[in-house]
Amino acid sequence: MESKEWRVLELFSGIGGMHRALKESCTRFTVVAAVDINTIANDVYRENHPETEVWNRNVQAIGESEIDSLDIDTILMSPPCQPFTRVGKKQDLDDRRTDGFIAICANLLNCRKIERVLMENVKGFETSRAREMFVLKLRQMGFFCREFLLSPQIVGIPNSRTRYYCIARRHRDFSHGDSQGISEELPGKFDLRDLSEFIDTLPDGNEYRLPAKSVGKNCWVLDIVSPSSKNSMCFTKAYTHFLRGTGSIFCPKEDKVISETFSRLEKIPAEDQEFPKILDSLEMRFFTPDEVAKLMGFTGGIKWPEDVTNQQKYKLLGNSLNVSVVRELVNLLESS
Repeated sequence: MESKEWRVLELFSGIGGMHRALKESCTRFTVVAAVDINTIANDVYRENHPETEVWNRNVQAIGESEIDSLDIDTILMSPPCQPFTRVGKKQDLDDRRTDGFIAICANLLNCRKIERVLMENVKGFETSRAREMFVLKLRQMGFFCREFLLSPQIVGIPNSRTRYYCIARRHRDFSHGDSQGISEELPGKFDLRDLSEFIDTLPDGNEYRLPAKSVGKNCWVLDIVSPSSKNSMCFTKAYTHFLRGTGSIFCPKEDKVISETFSRLEKIPAEDQEFPKILDSLEMRFFTPDEVAKLMGFTGGIKWPEDVTNQQKYKLLGNSLNVSVVRELVNLLESS
Protein backbone atom coordinates (compact mmCIF):
# COMPACT_ATOMS: atom_id res chain seq x y z
CA MET A 1 0.00 0.00 0.00
CA GLU A 2 1.41 3.38 -1.06
CA SER A 3 1.87 5.86 1.76
CA LYS A 4 -0.09 9.09 1.86
CA GLU A 5 1.63 12.18 0.44
CA TRP A 6 2.75 14.65 3.10
CA ARG A 7 1.62 18.27 2.78
CA VAL A 8 4.47 20.19 4.38
CA LEU A 9 4.91 23.64 5.88
CA GLU A 10 8.62 24.44 6.24
CA LEU A 11 9.20 27.07 8.94
CA PHE A 12 12.45 29.00 9.44
CA SER A 13 13.27 27.41 6.10
CA GLY A 14 16.64 29.07 5.38
CA ILE A 15 18.20 27.77 2.15
CA GLY A 16 15.95 24.70 2.06
CA GLY A 17 17.80 21.99 3.96
CA MET A 18 14.58 20.34 5.12
CA HIS A 19 13.23 20.36 1.57
CA ARG A 20 16.41 18.75 0.25
CA ALA A 21 16.18 16.08 2.97
CA LEU A 22 12.62 15.30 1.89
CA LYS A 23 13.78 14.88 -1.70
CA GLU A 24 16.47 12.41 -0.62
CA SER A 25 14.10 10.45 1.63
CA CYS A 26 11.64 7.69 0.81
CA THR A 27 8.69 10.02 1.41
CA ARG A 28 6.07 11.31 -1.03
CA PHE A 29 5.51 14.99 -0.28
CA THR A 30 4.57 18.48 -1.40
CA VAL A 31 6.07 21.50 0.35
CA VAL A 32 3.05 23.80 0.33
CA ALA A 33 5.03 26.80 1.56
CA ALA A 34 8.42 27.75 3.03
CA VAL A 35 8.64 30.61 5.51
CA ASP A 36 11.66 32.74 6.46
CA ILE A 37 12.47 36.44 7.01
CA ASN A 38 15.99 36.24 5.53
CA THR A 39 15.60 37.58 1.99
CA ILE A 40 18.96 36.22 0.77
CA ALA A 41 18.14 32.74 2.11
CA ASN A 42 14.75 32.98 0.41
CA ASP A 43 16.41 33.80 -2.93
CA VAL A 44 18.63 30.71 -2.58
CA TYR A 45 15.59 28.61 -1.67
CA ARG A 46 13.71 29.78 -4.79
CA GLU A 47 16.74 29.08 -6.97
CA ASN A 48 16.84 25.45 -5.77
CA HIS A 49 13.11 24.79 -5.32
CA PRO A 50 11.30 27.02 -7.85
CA GLU A 51 8.14 24.92 -7.56
CA THR A 52 7.61 25.97 -3.92
CA GLU A 53 5.95 29.16 -2.70
CA VAL A 54 8.30 31.08 -0.38
CA TRP A 55 6.81 33.47 2.16
CA ASN A 56 8.93 36.34 3.47
CA ARG A 57 7.07 36.79 6.75
CA ASN A 58 7.20 36.10 10.47
CA VAL A 59 5.87 32.72 11.54
CA GLN A 60 3.83 34.49 14.27
CA ALA A 61 1.57 35.75 11.48
CA ILE A 62 0.52 32.23 10.49
CA GLY A 63 -2.66 31.16 12.21
CA GLU A 64 -4.52 27.91 12.77
CA SER A 65 -7.15 28.81 10.17
CA GLU A 66 -4.47 29.31 7.50
CA ILE A 67 -3.02 25.88 8.24
CA ASP A 68 -6.51 24.40 7.87
CA SER A 69 -7.16 26.20 4.58
CA LEU A 70 -3.88 24.93 3.08
CA ASP A 71 -4.61 21.38 4.26
CA ILE A 72 -1.13 21.07 5.83
CA ASP A 73 -0.42 17.91 7.82
CA THR A 74 3.36 18.20 8.47
CA ILE A 75 5.54 20.90 10.02
CA LEU A 76 9.31 20.88 9.58
CA MET A 77 11.27 23.63 11.31
CA SER A 78 14.67 24.87 12.44
CA PRO A 79 14.00 27.81 14.81
CA PRO A 80 16.70 30.36 15.73
CA CYS A 81 19.37 28.75 17.91
CA GLN A 82 20.93 31.87 19.47
CA PRO A 83 18.68 31.83 22.59
CA PHE A 84 20.22 28.48 23.56
CA THR A 85 23.92 29.20 22.95
CA ARG A 86 26.68 30.70 25.06
CA VAL A 87 27.27 33.44 22.47
CA GLY A 88 23.54 34.22 22.57
CA LYS A 89 23.71 34.43 26.40
CA LYS A 90 21.35 31.44 26.79
CA GLN A 91 18.34 33.64 27.51
CA ASP A 92 16.03 30.83 26.45
CA LEU A 93 12.35 31.86 26.36
CA ASP A 94 13.27 35.38 27.57
CA ASP A 95 14.99 36.01 24.24
CA ARG A 96 12.64 37.70 21.74
CA ARG A 97 14.04 35.45 19.00
CA THR A 98 11.96 32.63 20.50
CA ASP A 99 8.70 34.54 19.85
CA GLY A 100 8.04 32.63 16.64
CA PHE A 101 8.69 29.28 18.28
CA ILE A 102 6.41 30.16 21.20
CA ALA A 103 3.68 31.11 18.72
CA ILE A 104 4.03 27.74 16.98
CA CYS A 105 3.59 25.90 20.27
CA ALA A 106 0.66 28.10 21.28
CA ASN A 107 -1.19 28.05 17.96
CA LEU A 108 -0.09 25.79 15.14
CA LEU A 109 0.35 22.61 17.17
CA ASN A 110 -3.30 22.95 18.23
CA CYS A 111 -4.35 22.21 14.66
CA ARG A 112 -5.79 18.68 14.53
CA LYS A 113 -4.75 18.29 10.89
CA ILE A 114 -1.06 18.29 11.86
CA GLU A 115 0.09 14.67 11.95
CA ARG A 116 3.88 15.04 11.95
CA VAL A 117 6.51 17.43 13.29
CA LEU A 118 10.28 17.49 12.84
CA MET A 119 12.38 20.09 14.61
CA GLU A 120 16.14 20.81 14.60
CA ASN A 121 18.10 23.07 16.92
CA VAL A 122 21.49 23.57 18.51
CA LYS A 123 23.01 21.28 21.13
CA GLY A 124 21.93 22.88 24.40
CA PHE A 125 18.28 23.13 23.42
CA GLU A 126 17.72 19.78 25.16
CA THR A 127 18.24 21.43 28.58
CA SER A 128 16.13 24.52 27.88
CA ARG A 129 12.72 25.62 29.08
CA ALA A 130 11.75 25.93 25.42
CA ARG A 131 12.31 22.21 24.97
CA GLU A 132 10.19 21.41 28.04
CA MET A 133 7.37 23.59 26.68
CA PHE A 134 7.62 22.06 23.18
CA VAL A 135 7.66 18.39 24.21
CA LEU A 136 4.89 18.92 26.78
CA LYS A 137 2.72 20.57 24.13
CA LEU A 138 3.30 17.74 21.67
CA ARG A 139 2.33 15.10 24.23
CA GLN A 140 -0.73 17.07 25.32
CA MET A 141 -1.86 17.10 21.68
CA GLY A 142 -1.49 13.32 21.38
CA PHE A 143 1.89 13.08 19.63
CA PHE A 144 4.41 10.29 20.16
CA CYS A 145 7.92 11.81 20.35
CA ARG A 146 11.52 10.80 19.93
CA GLU A 147 14.44 13.11 20.71
CA PHE A 148 18.01 12.89 19.46
CA LEU A 149 21.46 14.43 19.74
CA LEU A 150 23.17 13.54 16.46
CA SER A 151 26.30 14.46 14.53
CA PRO A 152 26.80 13.90 10.76
CA GLN A 153 29.42 11.26 11.53
CA ILE A 154 26.58 8.89 12.40
CA VAL A 155 25.54 8.89 8.72
CA GLY A 156 29.13 8.55 7.46
CA ILE A 157 29.98 12.21 6.90
CA PRO A 158 33.37 13.33 8.32
CA ASN A 159 32.08 16.42 10.11
CA SER A 160 31.25 17.23 13.73
CA ARG A 161 28.01 19.17 14.06
CA THR A 162 26.00 17.77 16.96
CA ARG A 163 22.43 19.04 16.93
CA TYR A 164 19.20 18.41 18.80
CA TYR A 165 16.34 16.84 16.83
CA CYS A 166 12.78 15.93 17.72
CA ILE A 167 10.39 13.91 15.58
CA ALA A 168 6.74 13.50 16.53
CA ARG A 169 3.66 11.90 15.01
CA ARG A 170 0.11 11.10 15.98
CA HIS A 171 -1.69 7.74 15.86
CA ARG A 172 1.28 5.39 16.32
CA ASP A 173 4.43 5.20 18.41
CA PHE A 174 7.94 4.60 17.10
CA SER A 175 9.68 1.25 17.35
CA HIS A 176 13.10 2.93 17.65
CA GLY A 177 14.44 4.70 20.70
CA ASP A 178 13.27 5.60 24.18
CA SER A 179 10.21 7.82 24.54
CA GLN A 180 11.63 9.41 27.71
CA GLY A 181 15.34 9.76 26.90
CA ILE A 182 17.46 11.42 24.22
CA SER A 183 19.05 9.01 21.77
CA GLU A 184 22.45 9.42 20.13
CA GLU A 185 21.89 6.63 17.61
CA LEU A 186 19.90 5.96 14.45
CA PRO A 187 18.76 2.67 12.90
CA GLY A 188 21.26 1.32 10.40
CA LYS A 189 25.01 1.59 10.08
CA PHE A 190 27.06 3.91 7.86
CA ASP A 191 30.77 3.66 7.09
CA LEU A 192 32.63 6.85 7.97
CA ARG A 193 34.03 8.29 4.75
CA ASP A 194 37.36 10.02 4.10
CA LEU A 195 37.37 13.77 3.68
CA SER A 196 38.86 13.31 0.20
CA GLU A 197 35.39 12.36 -1.09
CA PHE A 198 34.18 15.87 -0.35
CA ILE A 199 37.15 17.86 -1.69
CA ASP A 200 37.35 19.59 -5.07
CA THR A 201 40.53 20.07 -7.09
CA LEU A 202 41.36 23.77 -7.21
CA PRO A 203 43.88 25.60 -9.42
CA ASP A 204 47.13 26.97 -7.97
CA GLY A 205 46.82 30.45 -6.57
CA ASN A 206 43.12 30.04 -5.85
CA GLU A 207 41.30 32.57 -3.68
CA TYR A 208 40.90 30.10 -0.80
CA ARG A 209 44.62 29.75 -0.04
CA LEU A 210 45.54 30.73 3.50
CA PRO A 211 48.37 33.32 3.41
CA ALA A 212 51.07 32.02 5.74
CA LYS A 213 52.13 35.53 6.77
CA SER A 214 48.65 36.32 8.07
CA VAL A 215 48.51 33.06 10.03
CA GLY A 216 51.81 33.25 11.88
CA LYS A 217 51.77 31.76 15.35
CA ASN A 218 48.00 31.21 15.05
CA CYS A 219 48.85 28.07 13.10
CA TRP A 220 49.09 26.22 16.43
CA VAL A 221 45.38 26.70 17.16
CA LEU A 222 44.05 25.79 13.72
CA ASP A 223 42.11 22.57 13.17
CA ILE A 224 44.05 21.28 10.16
CA VAL A 225 42.64 18.30 8.28
CA SER A 226 43.95 16.25 5.36
CA PRO A 227 42.39 14.13 2.58
CA SER A 228 42.56 11.01 4.79
CA SER A 229 40.90 12.70 7.79
CA LYS A 230 37.73 11.16 9.17
CA ASN A 231 36.48 14.37 10.76
CA SER A 232 36.26 18.13 10.36
CA MET A 233 35.12 20.90 12.67
CA CYS A 234 31.64 22.40 12.63
CA PHE A 235 31.55 25.25 10.09
CA THR A 236 29.96 28.36 11.59
CA LYS A 237 28.56 31.46 9.91
CA ALA A 238 31.83 33.28 10.78
CA TYR A 239 34.01 30.86 8.78
CA THR A 240 36.88 32.67 6.97
CA HIS A 241 36.08 35.84 8.94
CA PHE A 242 37.83 34.38 11.98
CA LEU A 243 40.45 31.62 11.93
CA ARG A 244 39.89 30.09 15.34
CA GLY A 245 36.84 28.01 16.23
CA THR A 246 34.83 28.60 13.04
CA GLY A 247 35.72 25.50 11.01
CA SER A 248 38.59 23.34 9.81
CA ILE A 249 41.43 24.31 7.47
CA PHE A 250 42.23 21.92 4.62
CA CYS A 251 45.78 20.79 3.83
CA PRO A 252 46.29 18.64 0.70
CA LYS A 253 49.43 17.00 2.11
CA GLU A 254 49.65 13.62 3.83
CA ASP A 255 49.40 13.51 7.62
CA LYS A 256 53.07 12.53 7.90
CA VAL A 257 54.14 15.62 5.94
CA ILE A 258 51.96 17.87 8.10
CA SER A 259 53.41 16.40 11.27
CA GLU A 260 57.01 16.73 10.05
CA THR A 261 56.41 20.33 8.96
CA PHE A 262 55.09 21.35 12.35
CA SER A 263 58.01 19.61 14.02
CA ARG A 264 60.30 21.91 12.01
CA LEU A 265 58.23 24.96 12.98
CA GLU A 266 58.55 24.11 16.66
CA LYS A 267 62.30 24.74 16.43
CA ILE A 268 62.13 28.31 15.13
CA PRO A 269 60.33 31.47 16.38
CA ALA A 270 57.26 32.68 14.51
CA GLU A 271 59.12 35.94 13.77
CA ASP A 272 61.82 34.13 11.81
CA GLN A 273 61.57 34.81 8.06
CA GLU A 274 61.72 31.07 7.38
CA PHE A 275 58.59 30.41 9.46
CA PRO A 276 56.01 31.58 6.86
CA LYS A 277 57.96 29.90 4.05
CA ILE A 278 57.84 26.54 5.81
CA LEU A 279 54.17 27.04 6.70
CA ASP A 280 53.33 28.03 3.14
CA SER A 281 54.74 24.72 1.87
CA LEU A 282 51.66 23.01 3.34
CA GLU A 283 49.41 24.84 0.83
CA MET A 284 46.68 25.20 3.43
CA ARG A 285 43.35 26.71 2.39
CA PHE A 286 39.79 27.31 3.47
CA PHE A 287 37.10 24.87 2.43
CA THR A 288 35.09 26.29 -0.45
CA PRO A 289 31.34 26.98 0.01
CA ASP A 290 30.60 24.01 -2.27
CA GLU A 291 32.76 21.70 -0.15
CA VAL A 292 31.09 22.91 3.04
CA ALA A 293 27.72 22.31 1.37
CA LYS A 294 28.69 18.71 0.57
CA LEU A 295 29.75 18.16 4.19
CA MET A 296 26.35 19.55 5.19
CA GLY A 297 24.74 16.79 3.13
CA PHE A 298 23.75 18.87 0.10
CA THR A 299 24.54 16.10 -2.37
CA GLY A 300 25.15 17.60 -5.80
CA GLY A 301 25.74 21.03 -4.33
CA ILE A 302 23.60 24.15 -4.14
CA LYS A 303 22.54 26.50 -6.94
CA TRP A 304 23.61 29.96 -5.79
CA PRO A 305 22.08 33.14 -7.23
CA GLU A 306 24.80 35.12 -9.02
CA ASP A 307 24.72 38.05 -6.60
CA VAL A 308 25.36 35.95 -3.46
CA THR A 309 28.92 36.48 -2.21
CA ASN A 310 31.14 33.76 -0.71
CA GLN A 311 30.86 35.38 2.72
CA GLN A 312 27.07 35.24 2.46
CA LYS A 313 27.28 31.59 1.36
CA TYR A 314 29.34 30.67 4.44
CA LYS A 315 26.89 32.51 6.67
CA LEU A 316 23.86 30.81 5.13
CA LEU A 317 25.52 27.38 5.39
CA GLY A 318 26.51 28.05 8.99
CA ASN A 319 22.85 28.70 9.77
CA SER A 320 21.64 25.63 7.88
CA LEU A 321 21.33 21.97 8.90
CA ASN A 322 22.76 18.63 7.86
CA VAL A 323 20.56 17.25 5.10
CA SER A 324 21.75 13.65 5.46
CA VAL A 325 20.89 13.46 9.16
CA VAL A 326 17.45 14.97 8.58
CA ARG A 327 16.85 12.56 5.67
CA GLU A 328 17.26 9.62 8.05
CA LEU A 329 14.91 11.22 10.57
CA VAL A 330 12.31 11.83 7.85
CA ASN A 331 12.51 8.13 6.95
CA LEU A 332 12.09 7.25 10.63
CA LEU A 333 9.10 9.58 10.87
CA GLU A 334 7.55 7.80 7.90
CA SER A 335 8.39 4.27 9.04
CA SER A 336 5.77 1.81 10.23
